[in-house]
Amino acid sequence: MTDSYSILKDIAIILVAAKLCGLLARRCKVPSVVGEIIAGLLVGPCVLHLVAPSDFLSQMAEIGVVLLMFTAGLESDTKEIVRSGPKALAIATAGVILPLVMGAGIFMLFYGGASTERNLFYEALFVGCILTATSVSITVEALKELGRLKERVGTTILSAAIIDDVLGIIVLTIISGLKDPSSSLWAVGLRTLLFFLISGVVGYGMYRVFVWLDAKYPKTRRISILALAFCLAMAYVAERYFGIADITGAYLAGVILSNLDDAPYIEGKLDINSYTIFGPVFFASIGLSTDVGQMDTRLLLFTVAFLVVALISKILGCGGMARLCGFSNKDSLKIGMGMMNRGEVALIVAQKGLLLGLLNPMFFASVIILILVSAIVTPIFLKLLYHKDPPPRLEADPVSWEP
Repeated sequence: MTDSYSILKDIAIILVAAKLCGLLARRCKVPSVVGEIIAGLLVGPCVLHLVAPSDFLSQMAEIGVVLLMFTAGLESDTKEIVRSGPKALAIATAGVILPLVMGAGIFMLFYGGASTERNLFYEALFVGCILTATSVSITVEALKELGRLKERVGTTILSAAIIDDVLGIIVLTIISGLKDPSSSLWAVGLRTLLFFLISGVVGYGMYRVFVWLDAKYPKTRRISILALAFCLAMAYVAERYFGIADITGAYLAGVILSNLDDAPYIEGKLDINSYTIFGPVFFASIGLSTDVGQMDTRLLLFTVAFLVVALISKILGCGGMARLCGFSNKDSLKIGMGMMNRGEVALIVAQKGLLLGLLNPMFFASVIILILVSAIVTPIFLKLLYHKDPPPRLEADPVSWEP
């Protein structure tokens, strides 16, 4: 009977360890999520053996990732996506395709051999999908510090990163839909298109309902509760009826509600739950699931190659396309460097691959190292690139997206 309450002890340990390690990570100028992942490594089977992975923790982590993606959707600026124009779209598309191909290629080089096994191929695709993610939180802080955020390069990076998230979710949706051996690319594509079409129709109706609620009961808890219910319903429908990742449904629910006047209020209310319990449990669960004991020579070499490919593919993809779009060589390099940072989305994709049985837990160590290294080197490289530029003007010129 006592064992049934051990989960309370596990959560208490995770929350304290995640907070302490998260604060330490921020002092070291790296994302706090890295500290939370390391907390999972420390308290889990790898080091201290204080907390063991369990089904209950996995379910809490799943709720955590759904809330994270819903919040990411709420933060999306759909008007900015429309306004940013074809250049940002082209840069984001190149920044998704090239990392996907190169990531899958490096995995097949190390673990594919001559095998044509279906699961191995889709595991390679998932590894590539992890590399499509872009997290610009560190880049934004670096550009703010340099006074360059509102310049043409800064706004291009922000716009491309927003579109990058949308494209990455679509890629994840398609790959996760192929987990069924009987699925074909056409069937998955059709299901995905159907889901987005139905979501658009239902989403518009729900948006109008929330606009009415917003006007009648502004900034009330019922708004955030109903928004959470909508998020969970979209996540369930996506997974249950369309075979699409639940986080896709959650993300779309956030995008649908992102233009509400009360969107920041909803985000603030839900962020309390995500920040205090579900988020730390999700990131710590990644540490709990990571098996560093399998870190053999081949995996170590793969991690080095994975890291190099992850950084280079964004620079070549985003920076190369920026050059084709008319940016100078130096500005193109700045855009490529600004887009190479990874973060929560990469972890979310990796976790989804684990749940689908298409990613070995030992590869989490490679993903964690990528997030840590990219968070450190991105601001350093940007500062070096801006070092000899003229001082920033107090007000940047408005960005023109005309060719």
